[in-house]
Amino acid sequence: MLRFLYPMTLVLLLGACQTTQGQRDFDSNRDFTQYRDWSWSEPAVSYRPADDPRIASDLTTQRIQEAVSAQLDARGLRPSNDGEPDLLVRVYMIVEQRQDNVTTHYGGGHYYWGWGMMGPMSQTRTLTYDVATMQIDLTDAADDKLVWRGSTSEVLNQRQRSPTDRTQSTHEMAREVLEGYPPY
Repeated sequence: MLRFLYPMTLVLLLGACQTTQGQRDFDSNRDFTQYRDWSWSEPAVSYRPADDPRIASDLTTQRIQEAVSAQLDARGLRPSNDGEPDLLVRVYMIVEQRQDNVTTHYGGGHYYWGWGMMGPMSQTRTLTYDVATMQIDLTDAADDKLVWRGSTSEVLNQRQRSPTDRTQSTHEMAREVLEGYPPY
């Protein structure tokens, strides 16, 4: 019975943590209808920790840029052709370890073959897992001030993912982050 309860608790806990609701902040004094085109900041994508090869790669950067470009396009923002964009875009990918305590309760109040009663018991385990956060900053190119920021997080899966799965996950994260733009 215990062998069944622990994996189920773990699955439920990690399933609930798969994604978190996106967070957004913006300058309420800005007229977001004035922003029509954009360009990448330098660097376009930053990683934290910077030297983590699990996430920092040319392939990951390419996926992120494609996903963010597609979402900006869906919101009516076009890449700048004249070198004078309205917005500068920067993406941060942050991977951090988190921990949760999981307690499993079992037993209590049962007779077993007439030998007496077993009291309630519990077992607590600490689970450590990695969480990836995508944060997108939009900066007004004219005054170099941050005008909009959004982020979302997901639990990183330990199993090997295909390039198609990675691309789909990146596009989903970019959609979740930018679904709150423009903020009106």
